[in-house]
Amino acid sequence: MDTAIPLAFTAAWASGINPYLLVLMLGLLGRFAGADVPVGLERLDVILVFAVLTLVDSIADKVMYLDSAWDALNTLIRPVAGAVVAALIASPHVDLPTAAIAAAGGAVALIAHLAKATTRLAVNSSPEPASNIVVSVIEDLAVAGVVVIALLNPWVAAGIAMGLLIGGVVVALVLAKAVRAGWRRVYRRSSAQAAA
Repeated sequence: MDTAIPLAFTAAWASGINPYLLVLMLGLLGRFAGADVPVGLERLDVILVFAVLTLVDSIADKVMYLDSAWDALNTLIRPVAGAVVAALIASPHVDLPTAAIAAAGGAVALIAHLAKATTRLAVNSSPEPASNIVVSVIEDLAVAGVVVIALLNPWVAAGIAMGLLIGGVVVALVLAKAVRAGWRRVYRRSSAQAAA
């Protein structure tokens, strides 16, 4: 249990960004590299389903506007996945500490998801499509890197995930403010043109 909390936190953050890649990586690392992960994630059917979902996510996440629709759909999925994976990591049995870790995992995943979704809305306001691809690849690499680090050193990974969570929230807030200011300028210009 001494590493369960940082590992659950890291997995919850990763779930808020890409739960499909998280589960796929945990399953593959558990099945083929002997990593200590929840046994249910190592099943071949789970690995295959999450490989397909990772592929779908990878495609949807790189197409302008489709990524925001995909994020909207995932608003329910990512926090629940964060709670479930955190609970599985904490204990195979549901008790009060496990339930608390699951609830915290869901909350962390929701915050990470909202930061990601807000950032993506801001990125979609840029006229060129390359930024979507770059942001998506960076997110996937961050999830993959943090998951590998979490299995090697959960406390270091939890620190990195915490930094990424805080950074993601700050970036999302700054971008949301900039986008709102931009929309206000557009509205004022169109109002002035309509009045003229």
